[in-house]
Amino acid sequence: MAAPGSRSCSLSGLLPAQTSLEYALLDAVTPQEKDSLVYQYLQKVDGWEQDLSVPEFPEGLQWLNTEGPISVYKDLCGKVVVLDFFTYCCINCIHLLPDLHTLEHTYSDKDGLLVVGVHSAKFPNEKVLDSIKSAVLRYNITHPVVNDADASLWQDLEVSCWPTLVILGPRGNMLFSLMGEGHKDKLFLYTSIALKYYKDRGQIREKTIGIKLYKDSLPPSPLLFPGKVIVDHVTNRLVIADTGHHRILVVWKNGQIQYSIGGPNPGRKDGTFSESTFNSPQGVAIMNNVIYVADTENHLIRKIDLEAEIVSTVAGIGIQGTDKEGGAKGEQQPISSPWDVVLGTSGSEIQRNDILWIAMAGTHQIWALLLDSGKLPKKNELKKGTCLRFAGSGNEENRNNAYPHKAGFAQPSGLSLASEEPWSCLFVADSESSTVRTVSLKDGAVKHLIGGERDPMMLFLFGDVDGVGISAKLQHPLGVTWDKKRSLLYVADSYNHKIKVVDPKTKNCLTLAGTGDASNVISSSFTESTFNEPGGLCIGENGRLLYVADTNNHQIKVMDLETKTISVLPVIRSENSVVDGPVLPDKQKTLPKLPKSAPSISLSPVTASPGQTLQFKLRLDLPSGTKLTEGVPSCWFLTAEGNEWLFQGQISSGEIESIFNQPTISVQIPGDCLSLEATVSIRVFLYYCSADSSACMMKGILFSQPLQITDTQQSCIAPVELKYVF
Repeated sequence: MAAPGSRSCSLSGLLPAQTSLEYALLDAVTPQEKDSLVYQYLQKVDGWEQDLSVPEFPEGLQWLNTEGPISVYKDLCGKVVVLDFFTYCCINCIHLLPDLHTLEHTYSDKDGLLVVGVHSAKFPNEKVLDSIKSAVLRYNITHPVVNDADASLWQDLEVSCWPTLVILGPRGNMLFSLMGEGHKDKLFLYTSIALKYYKDRGQIREKTIGIKLYKDSLPPSPLLFPGKVIVDHVTNRLVIADTGHHRILVVWKNGQIQYSIGGPNPGRKDGTFSESTFNSPQGVAIMNNVIYVADTENHLIRKIDLEAEIVSTVAGIGIQGTDKEGGAKGEQQPISSPWDVVLGTSGSEIQRNDILWIAMAGTHQIWALLLDSGKLPKKNELKKGTCLRFAGSGNEENRNNAYPHKAGFAQPSGLSLASEEPWSCLFVADSESSTVRTVSLKDGAVKHLIGGERDPMMLFLFGDVDGVGISAKLQHPLGVTWDKKRSLLYVADSYNHKIKVVDPKTKNCLTLAGTGDASNVISSSFTESTFNEPGGLCIGENGRLLYVADTNNHQIKVMDLETKTISVLPVIRSENSVVDGPVLPDKQKTLPKLPKSAPSISLSPVTASPGQTLQFKLRLDLPSGTKLTEGVPSCWFLTAEGNEWLFQGQISSGEIESIFNQPTISVQIPGDCLSLEATVSIRVFLYYCSADSSACMMKGILFSQPLQITDTQQSCIAPVELKYVF
């Protein structure tokens, strides 16, 4: 419940005053003017007759990074609090985390500031605490996080998008809200002036909150979220991207570590092995004692010289780039979230590994870094060190095209090269379209191999289906590797927790290993063994072994393709390593709650007889300039309180994959009716983004259809249109 004496707790109560402030800030020239305007705003808001107060956290919620549950009006009293409403898969939420990290390094609990993450899941699987634990560990979140699984606080405040920040004063009084990413300057301005304002009034308290970091309770382990693995075919060494430890490991095939480069903390520094640092490295490639690394969160390509024991930067400037063309010298060319790399040959007459192909996930493209002077298909001679786009328009699409620059990818995350005829292509694990694609090394043509959907704008058609070509379904694949010996492609089907094998000649895709359960069972049988979001894989021992980076199990698994056995590579432990906790079983999925602001529409009663089928056609329009959120399924649910018999054996929920092709929902009246009257409720949840994808939103609506059931045979019932314009 909200604090006594408070008024309506909706964020809309802040809107008039904060809008006036933000217009005034546009005209302010100096930092002093901006500080003064925010200070005057706080005087106004703080002087309201009644506080606009946030409600208390509901009892029984699960907390992470704390010694116990936190109370707004006990533990947070005397603090300026930033509530971060987030969900761990939302890319906009992930982009916001560095701003919060910086804020927490600038102002501590002792200064009067505390950040609290309020995890409000987009869909049921994100409500599982174990999934949130992995995200807290992966993204190094060190402030308290509460699992508001039913989005109670979200609905009480009428939050409308991910991410949303709400800044509270020391009485739990709401001061500011910020929606979407990209508001770092405002976040720091509002927070710093709020701390000064309440400190001037003696309302900031020095008491600390009991923090108990989740990662500190975990046992040590040699690997943490390993993303990719590659084999040096000359020496049979493995190179492992130990992503969670921000380091690169070079190990012998018996698991003994030869080199550990970087880690355990993130950083961005070139130099000797003992002083160099990385930030969540992913893809690795090795040739002649030189390792190339996709240093993902540093937005860099790094080079590791094993003979000189030196790390250097060969592409990127260390901050996220937006350039979708490239063409500059590598270390002067901004790039964005490189996720995988593979060595290949340019169009020069001499066959040599003189090109580094890059899966540029941040701009949805395939890039190339020239390691020597050479040619790309349909390009003039390029100078050594040039870094440029090879394929992909930069639009997030599942678009195949004979012209590489007109093709579209959706977060490409895995690469493998088949240079021999008749293949002569790059294989691409295109994660957000849930496809595997090919890029011709001769002319750059981009073609479909398996998964996905023919509609290039459709990024929602994923699943777990063995089949041929487009009938095969994957879910967020992150890795591919080419088996030259057998002419087969292996795929890390990450979110299905499986390893699949594809014959590119027939486009037939089959499950090779994994049950589909996210766990860590090692069985004598491939199909009985399990994985947990495998992210990368590679072929070794002349095609006999398949090494798998089993990311969320924090292991490298070794699959013997001849004996069909699986084992774990025994990597030597490091005292600085940590590991995630045991996998917990998924909780039963529950029906999401509609926001308090969701409209409720009562439809005219319909008379039907047993055996007849009712059809409801969704006709919903989004606000202008918005689109359905990619990767987050909008959905519908049927309920009939007290009359659940209506849906026995029928489909009572489904997804809305396209706003232009909305589903028709069918309900057949059972032959044996337990009541002559009932009300069918159709709950619809739409997840959508602004055109520039800077903020994600959710809208809900409830349609209520009264039913009167009669034994008298009725004429054909016209479909009921469920129309609404948001």
